[in-house]
Amino acid sequence: MKAVAYFNSLPIDNPDSLQDVELPAPTPGPRDLLVEVRAISVNPVDTKVRRNAAPQNGEAKVLGWDVAGVVRAVGEQVSLFKAGDEVFYAGSIARAGANSELHLVDERIVGRKPKSLGFAEAAALPLTSITAWELLFERLQVREGDAHGQSLLIVGAAGGVGSILIQLARQLTQVKVIGSASRPETQAWARELGVHEVVDHSQPLDQALKAAGIESVSHVASLTQTDRHFDQLVEALAPQGRLALIDDPEQPLDVMKLKRKSLSLHWELMFTRSLFETPDMIEQHQLLNRVSELVDRGVLKTTLGEHFGAINAANLRRAHALLESGKAKGKIVLEGF
Repeated sequence: MKAVAYFNSLPIDNPDSLQDVELPAPTPGPRDLLVEVRAISVNPVDTKVRRNAAPQNGEAKVLGWDVAGVVRAVGEQVSLFKAGDEVFYAGSIARAGANSELHLVDERIVGRKPKSLGFAEAAALPLTSITAWELLFERLQVREGDAHGQSLLIVGAAGGVGSILIQLARQLTQVKVIGSASRPETQAWARELGVHEVVDHSQPLDQALKAAGIESVSHVASLTQTDRHFDQLVEALAPQGRLALIDDPEQPLDVMKLKRKSLSLHWELMFTRSLFETPDMIEQHQLLNRVSELVDRGVLKTTLGEHFGAINAANLRRAHALLESGKAKGKIVLEGF
């Protein structure tokens, strides 16, 4: 089967950083779906793994954790899907990625593809939807249908996770949503998705909030540069507020600064359930089905930002480069081999 892989951790401007390869077709295990990959999207985790996880013994390592495709075969214990079903999912970071014609995934972390979307539009959604949903409802504990009088600051609101988090917060809760974005085009994108206020995170965030007439916020979802903004976020949070993050701070966070206000700190990694095969792993199947239903009802919309063409090494190198530049808006999607 065709695939895109790497053999050494190299800068993305090196033509060998991602290569077109041929690999054997995989065979499904007991709870696996064998999926024909129709479209994928690219996430910061792809670039982080490529830069930091060198393959062993010259093996080809395949990246990619966002898929929309068609089930071609199922394992003997599979009960949720059958051959021919259209699906979307993010997969597991502990297994081979999905930048390949065929891909294996545990059925418990797979959802039904929205009927109203094409494969490219659907591929933009799984990883960020799971991350945003778990971040909002499980880590920050904002209540669906409630949260009146509460406020949520999303740092990096125009990226992939921010783009779906804005929609979930606006459509499913009553929380006031403030999004941070630094460029006119990303600020416009955040407004289009529904934020109540936009602040510029190239300026000190606590000052930007006060300039917008916001004295404090009850919840913060920090999606990027948490270490740079940490002191300002502590200042901006109301007493007993909640701070959740998804990025990898380069500098240690001084959690003692949270004590005076009794602030709580939460991490969100959407791969945790699949990495540890937690008893509630199937929650991601149910979550994705809910997202699919909300899309088909017109409550949520795809966060596809740019379509980079066919799934091949050259186009994936372009996608990685854009993500590493920090200038991506929404999700970058590739479709077909």
